Amino acid sequence: MNDSIGSADSQFSEIAHQTQKTTPAPHPQYRDRLFKAIFGRDTEQSKKWRLELYNALNGSHYTDPDALKLNTIENVIYITMKNDVSFLIDSQMNLYEQQSTYNPNMPLRGLMYFSQLYQMFISQNEKDVHSSKIVKIPNPKFIVFYNGTQNFPDRLKLRLSDAFEKEDRSGDFEWTAEMININPGHNETLQKICQPLYNYTSYVSRISDNKKKGLTAKEAVDEAVDWAIKENLFDGFFKLQKEEILAMSLTEYDEESIHRAWYNDGLEDGIEQNKIENARKFFENGVSIGLIAKSLDMSEEKIQEIVKDVVIV
Repeated sequence: MNDSIGSADSQFSEIAHQTQKTTPAPHPQYRDRLFKAIFGRDTEQSKKWRLELYNALNGSHYTDPDALKLNTIENVIYITMKNDVSFLIDSQMNLYEQQSTYNPNMPLRGLMYFSQLYQMFISQNEKDVHSSKIVKIPNPKFIVFYNGTQNFPDRLKLRLSDAFEKEDRSGDFEWTAEMININPGHNETLQKICQPLYNYTSYVSRISDNKKKGLTAKEAVDEAVDWAIKENLFDGFFKLQKEEILAMSLTEYDEESIHRAWYNDGLEDGIEQNKIENARKFFENGVSIGLIAKSLDMSEEKIQEIVKDVVIV
């Protein structure tokens, strides 16, 4: 048992050493979580930002944030997926997804999401699909906000028919996803119109730029959060939610490269060991016990036990 632990510690030391030499790429999930935190919550602020984003995309002028009825799927067991932000407005079913990696399967995923959204709609409105009368449903609108590293045009239409094993251009069975590039230098008019989207993009870009300058993951995130607070992005949201934003950003940054290394080495206990080592790394970098516990979804007592022998130089 002790030999096994010693071997694992030795392997992690080598992994950590290699990680320090390279600049780990940001895990795409932190951008997704932040996008949902900004545009996908049932708070007055989030409602306001969601309305601004919708108006900017559609050239509309709605003024009542409650006109957008949030219906985001939080847990779909049989397909084990959640969507980012979905809502109803004026007979339109909208689905907004954030992606930092290009995914040509978004039309198929959208089809699966919308089937659940329509099922919820039919059930809530007590409609009967077995009726002899046609059941009217809201028009679908599927938008994918892309901010990855690949170079794509401002807008790109993804089609379900591209995935058919045999080519079929009849249009009889089609589903689309419109991918909108929100990286700096793309869709600038849209971002100028929609301040919340511009703020989100600016924060994400700030972290990426910091990493390119050679800052560590923690330094890159800390500087970006402090900058966002100074610039009063989202009307003080970053100041009020600083710990939560640090948690979602730091965890995803540091976890990816080490977790991948454990996985590739075939260690069955890699996930748990990864959490333990992340806890030690965070503590060594001055992160509080409470924030570490929140970031790694562990109890403060467990974190205290893990870091009790850590020597801070």
